[in-house]
Amino acid sequence: MDDPVEIRKAFRDAVNMSPAELEDWLATDESKSVGDSDGGESTGHASGRRIVDIKRANVDELTDDDHEHMNEVVGYVNRHLAQRPDGDVSDTNWRYSLMNWGHDPLK
Repeated sequence: MDDPVEIRKAFRDAVNMSPAELEDWLATDESKSVGDSDGGESTGHASGRRIVDIKRANVDELTDDDHEHMNEVVGYVNRHLAQRPDGDVSDTNWRYSLMNWGHDPLK
């Protein structure tokens, strides 16, 4: 997706957590327990911090890099939602990982 307006719309659809909700979530042990990392912060956790910044920015402050990250978030959320496990997902790594990327599948 190349059109910034379309990217922002898809991002708003994919990210259903507010900046405050996401910040509170990122502070939890569950948030820090999931995702790929090389011993440091996971990719998803870092993405979550960036999502908070993007959501708090004015549209005219968003850079090409921000739009690229928004596109990445949309792709991740859509791919991950397609892999939903059976049963109750409340306390699963699948849900925790999605929440790091700003999407709570139980909302």
